[in-house]
Amino acid sequence: MKLSCLWEAPDVNPINRKARSVPFLNVFDVYGRVFFFSWWGFMVAFWAWYAFPPLLTHTIKNNLHLSSAEVANSNIVSLCATLFVRFVAGPACDRFGPRHVFAGVLLIGSIPLGLAPVVHDAQGLYISRFFIGILGGSFVPCQVWSTGFFDKNVVGTANALTGGWGNAGGGLTYFVMPAVFDSLVARGYSDGVAWRVTFIVPLIITMTTGVAMLLLCPDTPTGKWSERHLHADQNLASHGGNTPTIPTDRVVDVPGRITDKASSTGGNSIHEVEKEKKPPQLNDHTNWDHEAALSREEMLETAKGEVIQKPTWGMVARILVSPQTLFHILTYMCSFGGELAINSILGSYYAKNFPSLGQTNAANWAAMFGFLNVVTRPLGGVISDILYKATGRSVWAKKIWVVACGCLTGALLILIGKLDPHHLPTMVGLVALMAVFLEAGNGANFALVPHVHPHANGVVSGITGAGGNLGGVVFAIIFRFMNAGTDYAKAFWVIGIMNIGLNLCLCWVAPVPKGQIGGH
Repeated sequence: MKLSCLWEAPDVNPINRKARSVPFLNVFDVYGRVFFFSWWGFMVAFWAWYAFPPLLTHTIKNNLHLSSAEVANSNIVSLCATLFVRFVAGPACDRFGPRHVFAGVLLIGSIPLGLAPVVHDAQGLYISRFFIGILGGSFVPCQVWSTGFFDKNVVGTANALTGGWGNAGGGLTYFVMPAVFDSLVARGYSDGVAWRVTFIVPLIITMTTGVAMLLLCPDTPTGKWSERHLHADQNLASHGGNTPTIPTDRVVDVPGRITDKASSTGGNSIHEVEKEKKPPQLNDHTNWDHEAALSREEMLETAKGEVIQKPTWGMVARILVSPQTLFHILTYMCSFGGELAINSILGSYYAKNFPSLGQTNAANWAAMFGFLNVVTRPLGGVISDILYKATGRSVWAKKIWVVACGCLTGALLILIGKLDPHHLPTMVGLVALMAVFLEAGNGANFALVPHVHPHANGVVSGITGAGGNLGGVVFAIIFRFMNAGTDYAKAFWVIGIMNIGLNLCLCWVAPVPKGQIGGH
């Protein structure tokens, strides 16, 4: 891949108009702009979603007179709404389009975020964190939107980058919230006032991002979501392919005529790049000459099997019980669920084992866990794409990488739990190493998701994302009931054993359903 791909308008798939590279340094290009808002929107949402934990261990706990058990309860509650929203957001993305769902989650979630300063007791905290959990549902439209703009050769990298940089909001909150709080206290505000005013910062940014997303970005590479079915048959026919037999309201976005010289979105069709080096494939179809780097079978698969269908209850039920979907639920339950639960307690764990750090320094060390997502989650997706290409486009390679990340994460969680380090460099080093595989597992998982039931990518993404939150709830409950929410080490090794077991239980299942059209 050329370095210029990082900023140049990308080549695009002539059938579905998805980009074949990620121009993440070029927000003026529509693909680069959607990429930016995908990760930025999720990062802002994650920051706002986890705005409480950095100040909860000491300041808010003391101000609201909370017990350790009540703090742990609030961590569980914060994941419950997200579980429901993620499950619903998947089919909603397939029905209304991911951009509108994404912006809607941000703007609706801003309401309870703005009301957080009125909390005055444990019950109010539970209610506030429950509804702020709506923002955690933004992950699903983030991934579905990204999948809709980037082709199979780079979708693992694109999804891992948007998810990883977005997850970095979990680290950002541990830096920003204590820093803003400290600056307000230094200006003479009391602790009780300062922590409440601090919430204004994520509120403003979240609302601004939601509005900007609606004003500056398209639904699909071809424009409106409601018009996504208009050009698929035309593009396939112009390549000499057969017209899809599925209803027209089940076809995904594609642009205007495939014989146009340039994409209306700023990308370049593959056939332009291949013009000088690819011989005609079929003499009977002149429109095929030098126009695509896809075989006839690949084009038919793209048009017939990788189109987004309007979701129905029956389709959702069939996908939910599919062994391939269950594999993603269980593995993402371990990786992202573990990340959510650990992110909630890590500052408290540092403060317990190293009391001299204080609230701000403990939060800063805990922030490292979230910030590693900038590198580690993308690394999981990039390695997945590399393995996919190196093994001749084998989706088994992607699946094996998911399982390997899960098992290594489990082993390191067990090690941390058994050692319970009281030596800061050891603690930081082990947590960082564990985070590499935990967060890479997230990226690896959503590098494989676009291959599974591609006609219902929103549904699969939503179910998988909800599985991650289910894991967060389960693991948060484990933290809650280990010595009244204070025995973090024991919870670590228990979760580690669960990680290994759940990753192995469906590792034998084929990565994609037998007979599936598309996604290979």
